[in-house]
Amino acid sequence: MTARIFKPAKNAMQSGAAKTKDWQLDYEPEQPRVIEPLMGWTSSGDMKQQVTLRFHTKEEAVAYCEREGIAYQVLEAKDMGLRIKAYADNFAFRRPEPWTH
Repeated sequence: MTARIFKPAKNAMQSGAAKTKDWQLDYEPEQPRVIEPLMGWTSSGDMKQQVTLRFHTKEEAVAYCEREGIAYQVLEAKDMGLRIKAYADNFAFRRPEPWTH
């Protein structure tokens, strides 16, 4: 049983950064998913895939794994660089090619 500790990515469907500040612990699947022949749904007998734990800091998540004797892997988060953009930059003289419709 191995756990992954990581910071979840921002939701691509919204511009907000909700639920991205906490660290998340997910378990690696122990059994592969299988396709049920009748309906074609995928399922697994591994119940730990349904468990997700959230922690305020990475240290709390690591301490939990060490206390419970769970092997873990920490995936460091990449910092997103913010690009400052303004609408006026579309019409700037320094633009590489002229703006047209």
